[in-house]
Amino acid sequence: MTSKDKYKEAYVWIWLPGEMKPVVAGILQRVGTQFLFNYGRSYLARANAISIYDPELPLRPGEIPLADGLSMPGCIRDASPDAWGRRVLINRKLNVKGKQAANYDLDELTCLLESGSDRAGALDFQVSPSKYVPRGMGQASLDDLLRAAEQVEQGVPLSPELDTALQHGTSLGGAWPKALLTSDGQKLIAKFSMSTDIYNVVKAEYVAMRLANLAGLNVCAVRMETALGKDVLLVERFDRERLKGGWGKKAFVSALTLFELDEMLARHASYELLAEIIRLRFQDPTEDLRELFGRLTFNILCGNTDDHARNHAAFWDGMNLRLTPAYDVCPQSRLGEEAGQAMRIVGDNNRSQLALCLEAAPHFHLSEQEARAIILEQVNTIRAHWNEICDEAKLSVADRGLLYGRQFLNPFAFYDAPREIRSAGQQ
Repeated sequence: MTSKDKYKEAYVWIWLPGEMKPVVAGILQRVGTQFLFNYGRSYLARANAISIYDPELPLRPGEIPLADGLSMPGCIRDASPDAWGRRVLINRKLNVKGKQAANYDLDELTCLLESGSDRAGALDFQVSPSKYVPRGMGQASLDDLLRAAEQVEQGVPLSPELDTALQHGTSLGGAWPKALLTSDGQKLIAKFSMSTDIYNVVKAEYVAMRLANLAGLNVCAVRMETALGKDVLLVERFDRERLKGGWGKKAFVSALTLFELDEMLARHASYELLAEIIRLRFQDPTEDLRELFGRLTFNILCGNTDDHARNHAAFWDGMNLRLTPAYDVCPQSRLGEEAGQAMRIVGDNNRSQLALCLEAAPHFHLSEQEARAIILEQVNTIRAHWNEICDEAKLSVADRGLLYGRQFLNPFAFYDAPREIRSAGQQ
């Protein structure tokens, strides 16, 4: 069930590279069942104007048609809230309780115009083309944020104070409860557990992110905190930068936007195609191809099967693309051995197996020897630092048993792999 359309248009504001204040870039308008974008004349006249994302929204006057299959530009949809942010908005606007929220949805313009302004990337949305009024920018304690997240999960209406506290993070993607805060001069995302979790998900993500970093991957910095006696994962934001006198915002686009796909067609996303896009369009394809291959193999080794196309992204500065740090590297619940990645690896095959990654290695400009070396380094890193990082996270013995050999280093990952890799996985 979708809420009635309230808005017909939204003005798109953008933070240009190196700037601390946004300017209006253009207007997003409802046209039938589509949302079409048009740059403003004043923006096109700016000497430092950049496209929101090229080739999807090139810098030119007039209404810009959509790629086939899209109802709105992907680079704008990237700034809209996903499951968790929409659930918070549904709680606030419709007073729908608990799991019933899954039966409701909000119109896209409502999501853009009523979610918090401190959203991912360098865009925001306003009802005015001339006056910028940020929404939900107040700071709140971790305790308040956690209390608000729990009430949304339970379907309890928020008090005005908690509603304001949590609105700051309504523009975030993903399904798990989360919020935004600034602490010790850092811009952070706070991730919370859910009552339905069968193991400590936030600590599992901490362990995966820390091990990925030790294995040489470019990942967001993380740390564990507690609030109201519960675990909270803090992830440093990669889309914010310190400038003299304040903060700037870095534009980025999801892999789904690079693919020119929407969620309904996300099943067509693949590492093979993403590697091709990197080879053709990225600023430093050799480095980013190696990094992407390492992320693929590490996802398999840690049991992260939620590596869908919105969990890969690239910075965009108006001319160049380059991979953002990895984020949302979270081992997923798994009952048996067999599993598949969210994106295909080679052809139509998405099996969570290292042998398939080796088959795909040429698409990443890697020799089989180079690909084997990356995998072996990751396996050895996980084994060598497992207890150390679990101790950092204060992960319980029970959760270690649930994760090791099931999510991390599951035997299925090593089927049909070369002997040296199978041997490393069995040590």
